[in-house]
Amino acid sequence: MLRDFAAIDFETANNTPSSVCSVGIVVVRNGEITDTFYSLIQPEPNYYNYFCSRVHGLCREDTEEAPVFPKVWAQIEPLIEGLPLVAHNHVFDEGCLKAVFRIYQMDYPDYVFYDTLYASRKYFPYLKNHQLHTVAAECGYCLENHHHALADAEACAWIAREIL
Repeated sequence: MLRDFAAIDFETANNTPSSVCSVGIVVVRNGEITDTFYSLIQPEPNYYNYFCSRVHGLCREDTEEAPVFPKVWAQIEPLIEGLPLVAHNHVFDEGCLKAVFRIYQMDYPDYVFYDTLYASRKYFPYLKNHQLHTVAAECGYCLENHHHALADAEACAWIAREIL
């Protein structure tokens, strides 16, 4: 059973993986949530498309004064040091993380990722879908603010504690 990890979720401003505009982190140690972190991020490239804004509700005005990714990651890095990362559909979140590291020419530390989407397909094959809110509900967690990065990271952490 995975007892120590950091659940991570990104929202993006557009279809470019490096355009992270918010991040949520939930740190779990010994099976208990010990820390959370949320920040808006000035995306790169800095434009929003209609679809992404419709999904998460953020727009350029929300992140105009937000810090750039390297400043945000400097706050996150000590929180997650030595922990594997968990995401619901890690392909998306890990892809965003790698892309934004490349954009800012930062050395990527090869984080280990676990995927609650993949695990939920094996653990709950009977579900009609394996979207975050559906799997969270199956695990007894009510995701009320879906597509807010911290709310999604909390749901992911809840799922991971149940099935990983």
